Amino acid sequence: MFRNNYDSDAVTFSPTGRLFQVEYALEAIKQGSAAVGLTSKNNAVLVALKRNAEDLGSYHKKVIKIDDHLAIVLAGLAPDARVLSNFLRTKAMESKMLFNRPISIQKAANLLADKAQQNTQSYGSRPYGVGLLIIGYDESGSHLFEFQPSGNVLKYKANAIGARSQGAKTFLEKNFESFDDLNDAELIKNGVEALRQTLKDSELSTSNTTIAIVGKDGLKIYEDEDVEPFLEQVTVEEEGGDDDAQDGSGDERMEEDGAAQ
Repeated sequence: MFRNNYDSDAVTFSPTGRLFQVEYALEAIKQGSAAVGLTSKNNAVLVALKRNAEDLGSYHKKVIKIDDHLAIVLAGLAPDARVLSNFLRTKAMESKMLFNRPISIQKAANLLADKAQQNTQSYGSRPYGVGLLIIGYDESGSHLFEFQPSGNVLKYKANAIGARSQGAKTFLEKNFESFDDLNDAELIKNGVEALRQTLKDSELSTSNTTIAIVGKDGLKIYEDEDVEPFLEQVTVEEEGGDDDAQDGSGDERMEEDGAAQ
C-alpha cells in the first residue's frame, strides 16, 4: 500500500490539509456491508445487510438498540461500533437519571461526534473505523443522522453507507420526496428495495437482513423469520411488475405485426 510521511498518526496534517488516518477510516466503512436509513413524518427506518465470514459462522449483528427511541446501524469495524454504542447507552441512561427524560437524537449524534473528534486531536489514538446511521424519535419528530469517523454528523431524509451503497443512494434520491406521507409498512418496503440495489451476487433473505423502525410507539427490530413478510411484499410486487412489462411488450409486438400485414 502506498505510504507517505503524513499517515503515521491522526494529528499531523499533510501539506494539502488532509488527515490520511481519517481517510483510511472512511475507506474501512466502504468495506462494510451496506445499510440504508430513511425517514417519514412519523417514523424512521433502518434496513441492513448482515455478513458472515464463512458458511459455518454466524452473521454479524448490524443494528444495535441504544434506547427505546434510539438505534444505530454500523458499516465498518464492529468492535469500534460496540465501543461507541456502549458510550451512547451510558449517555442515554444519564439523561433519564439526571433529567428524567430520554436523550434527544440531535444530542446523541453530537456526543458521538465529539467523542470521535477527540481521536484526531491527540497522539496515541486512531479514528474509529466505522460509520453509523442513527435513527430515533423524540418530541421534535423522527430523525436520521450519519456519523463519520472525522467527527462529522449530518442529518438526512434518507441515506446509505457501506459497500456498493451508491446504488441505494440513487434509488433514494429518486424517491425521497414521497417518503414523508408513507406509513411504516410502505417506508420499510422502500428501504428493502433500496438495499436490494446494493446487491451483486446474492439475494436478501431472512438470514442476512435486519430491519428496525422507530416512531411514537417506540423501537421495533425485526430479524430472522420476522423479516420474511417484508421481503415477500417486495418480491411479489417485483414479479407483478415483470408480468405487466411482458404483457405490454406482447401487445406492442401484436400491433407491429398488424401494421406489417
